[in-house]
Amino acid sequence: MFRKMASDMMGLSDIGSVIKPEDYDKVDADDYVMHEEGEKIYFLIKSKSDEYCFTNKALIHLDGTSAMSKKRMLKRFDYATHQFQNVWLETAGTVDMDVEIKFIMGEIEYSIDVNKKFILEVKDLYKALFRISTLQNENAKLMQYAQESLATATNTLNRSTTSASLGEQFQAVNSYAFNWLKEAREDYVRKDFGEVFEMFIRN
Repeated sequence: MFRKMASDMMGLSDIGSVIKPEDYDKVDADDYVMHEEGEKIYFLIKSKSDEYCFTNKALIHLDGTSAMSKKRMLKRFDYATHQFQNVWLETAGTVDMDVEIKFIMGEIEYSIDVNKKFILEVKDLYKALFRISTLQNENAKLMQYAQESLATATNTLNRSTTSASLGEQFQAVNSYAFNWLKEAREDYVRKDFGEVFEMFIRN
């Protein structure tokens, strides 16, 4: 009992392990993966209090308050609406027991401690998350350019003279703008990064 409490206070209980694919169905996070919609787990870190599940579509975090508590908060961050930022990897020193993978997701700063024996696996995760963050950033800029070009075209059209009625002009511009933004979103808002995980994750 006292050993567990001491371990919890020192943070040792929060050092995670990388779960093998054949054991994904044995962790709680698997219950919240949208298998019915083609969602798949590519990487999973489990400590005594938390689970960090990286799928092709989202980060699923089962957030435990401590190793002594059974209560958990389920957090889901879809890649289509949340970007990875500031992806860092901190390797272990001589006396350190863990390595750390760090990133910002959904305005939350994550620093996940992982047993240093899994350093090769964590390096693979780092490369995958860094690549995803790069693609998300590039796509966000392209989406912004698409919106700006639409605004420019709309303003130009509004200044032009035409014999069409105001109602017809509004309908034409509104329809064009909707279709333009819909196509831009389909092109630049990526929902599935399975290909990136498959490129870098070797477990």
